[in-house]
Amino acid sequence: MPLNRHCRATQVQIGRSSETPRPRKARGAVSNPQGRFEGEAREAIDDGWTREDEPAPEVATTVTEERARSIISRNESPDIPFEHSINPYRGCEHGCVYCYARPSHSYLELSPGLDFETKLFAKTNAAELLKAELAKPGYKVSPIMLGANTDCYQPIERKFRITRQVLEILAECNHPVTIVTKGALIERDLDLLGPMARNHLAEVYVSIATLDRVVARRLEPRAASPQRRLDTIRALSSAGIPTGVLVAPIIPALTDTTIEAVIEAAHAAGATSADYTLLRLPNELKGLFREWLATHYPQRADHVMSIVRDMHGGRDNDPNFGSRMRGTGNFAELLRARFSIARKRHGLDRRSRERIDLDCTQFRSPVVGGQMQLF
Repeated sequence: MPLNRHCRATQVQIGRSSETPRPRKARGAVSNPQGRFEGEAREAIDDGWTREDEPAPEVATTVTEERARSIISRNESPDIPFEHSINPYRGCEHGCVYCYARPSHSYLELSPGLDFETKLFAKTNAAELLKAELAKPGYKVSPIMLGANTDCYQPIERKFRITRQVLEILAECNHPVTIVTKGALIERDLDLLGPMARNHLAEVYVSIATLDRVVARRLEPRAASPQRRLDTIRALSSAGIPTGVLVAPIIPALTDTTIEAVIEAAHAAGATSADYTLLRLPNELKGLFREWLATHYPQRADHVMSIVRDMHGGRDNDPNFGSRMRGTGNFAELLRARFSIARKRHGLDRRSRERIDLDCTQFRSPVVGGQMQLF
């Protein structure tokens, strides 16, 4: 009999108690908490054999190929500057502990913790679905965002090439695209993005939260290093692709000290615009992030969360449109002023993400089944 949310089976796991999470090599989350929709509850029992100083076991990455039913997501949030997005993958091996997409793994009855970065899903029919969608007579053209939820250039893209296939369809149809990524793998697709950019059909934002390599390794264990991402900005800019830097997320008392340095370095690498967002902690993410702070930065954990709560109206997370990305209060205003001054100093305030000016007039419907659409 299937379990409902009020009736859960308990699965006992013999081993070390889960009350003291341990970091794992090249992983962001330090535990695998219960997903809110899981049908089974897990309880760890300490059998006394594991030493406190024993390294946590490594967790392998698994990828499940899935046939998606649809591929273009529609956005109705007023503070997000795009209407359509495509996410080729569910879950993300980059393992960024702050990722606001982590709670989405709960809908798969998986944990937003280690499961999110180790149990991945690849939408292998993405290009096929996209082509069919673009061929519909009533399709309305709007720039498509890649990387809105999970990174479209995460490591498994080397094997599955789903993002590459999606870009090939968009290039064939002269469809505008916007990309946000931390992955240097995007340089592989310069042959597609370069010509699209020359026709005002492509722009890229490279996300850099901090230039501190130690902090970055703990925050984003399998993403490219901050310095490698600057090289990516340089490569994209040299190919004529409008490239911006997204300083995100800004974490008070942890990454905010390098805001000006990130903007200066991105400008030197060729970035032409810049934007930022604050740390967001929806649903289970608030517990995961607190746990990560207590593990890696125990002496400043309370201070970080105190400022986070101050910027979010006294809560760990502010879900309200308009304030959730920027925050409120004195510290949020200080960050806003610092970012504005730094962006203006380096001339990166000429364009912002809220003013996407890609050309939607060049779109042409794709060929489906070897024949052009009549209407």
